[in-house]
Amino acid sequence: MIEQEKKMAAALAAVAAYMQREEESVHRQLAAAMAPPKTPAPATVPNLWGQSGRQSMMQMRSLMQIKGLHRLG
Repeated sequence: MIEQEKKMAAALAAVAAYMQREEESVHRQLAAAMAPPKTPAPATVPNLWGQSGRQSMMQMRSLMQIKGLHRLG
């Protein structure tokens, strides 16, 4: 009889712990839902010097390719 009481107590403790965790999870979800929305990050300003440098490199490569093709023909 004592063995059954121990098993019953362990089962009840496990169910109570599970229910408590589920309740805490619901509270966390509600708190997250009620929190004010995050403000979006401000738009970044493009780096004009970097963009100019990349454009210059692409132009130079294009000219080199044209020059290479011109020599073949």
